[in-house]
Amino acid sequence: MKLREAFARTVRCYPEQPAVVTDDGRSVTYETLDERSTRLANAVQQRVGERRCAVLTLNGLPAVESMLAGNKRGVGTVQLSYRATAAELERMVETASARALVFDDANVDAALALLDNGGFEAAIHAGDRSVDHELVESYEAVLDDAPRDLDSALPVGEECGVLYTSGTTDTPKAVPFDQEQLWYGAIQVIMEHGIDETDTALCTTPWYHMVTTDAWLYPHFVAGATVVLHTSFDPTEALELIEAHEVSGLLAVPTQLRAINGVQRDAGFDVDSLGYIRTGGSIVTEDLVEATSEYLTDQVYNTYGMTEAGPDLTFAHPSTQAEHPGTIGKSSFSWEIRVVETVPLDEDPDPEATVDAGERGEIIARGPGMSTGYIDNPEAESKTYFDGWLRTRDVATVDEDGYLYIVDRVDNMIVSGGENVYPAEVEETLEDHSAVEEVCVFGLDDDQWGQVVTAVVVTDGDLSAEDLDTYCLETDTLADFKRPREYAVTADPLPRTDTGTVVRSDLVDEHFDDR
Repeated sequence: MKLREAFARTVRCYPEQPAVVTDDGRSVTYETLDERSTRLANAVQQRVGERRCAVLTLNGLPAVESMLAGNKRGVGTVQLSYRATAAELERMVETASARALVFDDANVDAALALLDNGGFEAAIHAGDRSVDHELVESYEAVLDDAPRDLDSALPVGEECGVLYTSGTTDTPKAVPFDQEQLWYGAIQVIMEHGIDETDTALCTTPWYHMVTTDAWLYPHFVAGATVVLHTSFDPTEALELIEAHEVSGLLAVPTQLRAINGVQRDAGFDVDSLGYIRTGGSIVTEDLVEATSEYLTDQVYNTYGMTEAGPDLTFAHPSTQAEHPGTIGKSSFSWEIRVVETVPLDEDPDPEATVDAGERGEIIARGPGMSTGYIDNPEAESKTYFDGWLRTRDVATVDEDGYLYIVDRVDNMIVSGGENVYPAEVEETLEDHSAVEEVCVFGLDDDQWGQVVTAVVVTDGDLSAEDLDTYCLETDTLADFKRPREYAVTADPLPRTDTGTVVRSDLVDEHFDDR
């Protein structure tokens, strides 16, 4: 089935059901959302034909309407990050060959810079700010002037969206998805959580991420549920919205969950309506699950995925996590997952070389919802897609019951003196120190050893590199060759992406730039 067909079914079944509620109190029914997105599809098609439309907005109605308009055109909406640098935005737009741009008040300056670089043929501004540019038109005026019925020439293709990888280790890569691929993802998430038309979901993670797009927005729209849009994350505001709208479902990455738990512990909002929380994107600790269960709900789903795969590859049902703490679960409904022997990045893994329980290996996956490549990046594509399989570059173990546990990244592996060291096992040892709050471990180039194990340690106490080295020498959980030889001790939190991934390159630049 195609995603636009699934949305049309929702509109037929639940025309008067609230589809979107904004955090400033506006409510839009499915019938109205259908009409507005159709008008936008017609308007964009009139202005740029079959070319792609890029969107640079916070979480809001224009973002949702643009996604649906792209579905109706059959031309993928280019989902830009409002947290990207100017240079990254330029590359994103250029790679996707976008010719129209939708933007909001919060992103006027970045949008005007993009427009001044040339290449765009149309620009639509959603908001109240005064914008003086020859290409820019008012969003509401554009919708008012556009035909109500979908142009008979539409859709012109099967494309659904263009999403971008996180870019923590290199330039964000553009990943196109078609209607059927993202439908598989949406249906899978509905099955994972049992979502139906009675649900109300809070969307507080950035809309442009794959996890928000196809693990949250599309599943709830396909099911006929209501989505409350939180413009930009704030833990107190998120709790206020949960209480005010009796939210049943919450998507939050671990850093957000910790912040919400902290506020809820002291404020005590009414969150009895919460029936499920979806998290993932970085390590979900046993302590985080316990705190979330105490302050919000005990129905915490740990998930694992990557942009190229759609919403997720695996999920751990809340009932499994007591006996299998830290697990990312088992493969989700439309996926085949294997953990195979790890090979260098310039080689393809062998799908038949599966590892035994307890051994480390790399996760590979295949399924009908996966993407099939990148836009204009054959070198990166050859390292990720092979023989119908998707290479995750994540190192994992599988226990005797078949549950998976992420250990580290193939990319992160340190080779020091000919020995392989996975940063996660070093981080786990250091995090056991009572004065340590966060740790990030990586390798720095070294003439003698090839790489040396290096740690950035966050603490609010009086802790020195010598203290940490002594601790590692005295512990029995870390082999001597794996202990860090260089440290940076700081009180500043680790830099993270929207989804909670630590940006290692920033730490190198900040603490070891003169090395």
